[in-house]
Amino acid sequence: MLKIIINGANGFVASNFINELLTQHYEVVALVRGNKKYSAEERMFDVMNDINDGAFTVPKNLRIFNYSLLDENFGLPEETLSELYQGDVDYYHFAASLKYDFKAKDEIFQTNMDGVENSVAVFSKYAASSNSRFFFISTAYSCGKMAGRFEEKFYDIADIEEFRNYYEQSKRYAENLIRKHMENEGLNAHILRLSQVVGNNKTGITKTDYGIFDFSRRIQSLATRTPDLKLRVKVDPESTQNLIPIDKVVSYLVQTVKIQQLPVILNMVAKNAVRNSDILKTPGQLLPIELIPQMDLDKSEMSVYERIISIGMSFTASYTGTNIQFDTTKLDEIMEADDNEATAESIHRMITYFLDENSGKKAKVAC
Repeated sequence: MLKIIINGANGFVASNFINELLTQHYEVVALVRGNKKYSAEERMFDVMNDINDGAFTVPKNLRIFNYSLLDENFGLPEETLSELYQGDVDYYHFAASLKYDFKAKDEIFQTNMDGVENSVAVFSKYAASSNSRFFFISTAYSCGKMAGRFEEKFYDIADIEEFRNYYEQSKRYAENLIRKHMENEGLNAHILRLSQVVGNNKTGITKTDYGIFDFSRRIQSLATRTPDLKLRVKVDPESTQNLIPIDKVVSYLVQTVKIQQLPVILNMVAKNAVRNSDILKTPGQLLPIELIPQMDLDKSEMSVYERIISIGMSFTASYTGTNIQFDTTKLDEIMEADDNEATAESIHRMITYFLDENSGKKAKVAC
């Protein structure tokens, strides 16, 4: 039976993917980095328990290993790797640095480039079957600042001026690293580009705190401390965000396991983007604060509170005036069409859930 090995397994998308794979009785190997406080097993159990509302027990078809992304052989014994990679294996490389600060350039490239190189080295050394496949989880924002439609193909590496941050650039570089190994050594690889992954579209349950949710949490904190503010935010109300629900991403990922003949690159993105004005409505409706989008807002004109929010938006601000077009021709050819798209209404449910959960956590801490 096909074995699925996943690194960065305790991350948001990876853990939800694993949860569905276990439900469908696939054999899953989770590679997780332990730390001084928690073991790899504890970190994996914690996130899986959260997904399953505290009712998770480790099944027989899940094995968890403590690994080091940058160490030779991941720091695991050769006999262990030989056994893990025996037979047909689908390997999913999720591990990544999600930092965007320009000061973190070295760390970003070490994880997102050197880490991928090491994963390829381990896969190439131990994957014995010619049917085994290497999946690199990239970002749809490896497009950088390019104009026009971002197609499902390789793009050459470019200088940092062509990107919004080093995270985007490092992912473009990593895609080309995979390309090199495919051309030179025949690596059987696929690149899956994800856009902004949000909560569950059907239930509203949201376990991620990136992007619009981090922004909403900052607004909640400010509104709690200083209610009834009128706050201008440097956002183009008519620009859009490409938000893809976690349940849709998981369904796509499961299909990549099941479909043997896949295109090399797939843009796993939402078909319909959500306007910034619709996203901003929810915090304004739920909290004692009025948010006023103003794209031409200059830093010199900001109030103290507006500057606080602006600093917190140092990463997301670069995406608040974009309307990026993603090509999904190849994705559409192999995936069944459905209407599971994020809308203003479903994003409202997600932000509501997230802020309610955040308030609950604060209350527990206060107790």
